[in-house]
Amino acid sequence: MKLIDKVVVVTGATSGIGEACAIAFGMEGAKVAITGRSQVKLDNTLVKLRKEGIDCMGLLADAGVEEDNQRMADNVVAHFGKIDILINNAGISMRALFEELDTAVFHKVMDTNFWGTVYATKYCLPEILKQEGSVIGISSINGYRGTPARTAYTASKYAMNGFLESLRTEVMKRGVHVLVACPGFTASNIRNNALTAAGNSQGESPRNEDDMMTAKEVADHILKATIKKKRDLVLTSEGKLAVFLNKWIPGIMDGIVYNHMAKEKDSPFK
Repeated sequence: MKLIDKVVVVTGATSGIGEACAIAFGMEGAKVAITGRSQVKLDNTLVKLRKEGIDCMGLLADAGVEEDNQRMADNVVAHFGKIDILINNAGISMRALFEELDTAVFHKVMDTNFWGTVYATKYCLPEILKQEGSVIGISSINGYRGTPARTAYTASKYAMNGFLESLRTEVMKRGVHVLVACPGFTASNIRNNALTAAGNSQGESPRNEDDMMTAKEVADHILKATIKKKRDLVLTSEGKLAVFLNKWIPGIMDGIVYNHMAKEKDSPFK
């Protein structure tokens, strides 16, 4: 129980990696506050947490709305008395060629992935500074290497990585830990809910998710990295290889990435 009595906030925690993190951190003794945009899904996740004996609360909030994040932080402090760890997990993906993409979709992805991280961090940081706690960003390999038909998603993750790197340097002398966690392909519903060019959910993952890392495995890695106060976490062999090769042979990687992504089911480019 290494996180006994710590208070952890997990945004977008009604499924996938967020829900798995809420369970993993709660099982280590933390009190957990989760956010989501669906009351039904929030309630379902709270049932799972309480079955594990986790002290928890749920807050209806849209990560991309600043006022929701301020209210979230205020309510968590009012309920639990403090905030020790923030896990910026809320995220949405997209899949469409940029030339066909409605700019409103680009805004939506940036609002959730990037601005959601900025807003939640802004309003939780005063408490985290007091507790000398942790700010965690669930980013992506796309924060290191862009992929075609994922322009908005890639942009949001690059922005997230840069924001957290800058923040880390600001608070490094004040006892605050900042972790950027970059999972590779993970078996979750993010691809099912990925937005099309017009902003609709694509409804079905274009990838076979059977051999991907599970959300629970990702959460366990993030938990360990948080306890060890790691700076960066890059997951899966494929993800680590992509980051390494993109650093040393970026031109060659353009072709490798194009060919790899073109093999996806119903790929928008060939």
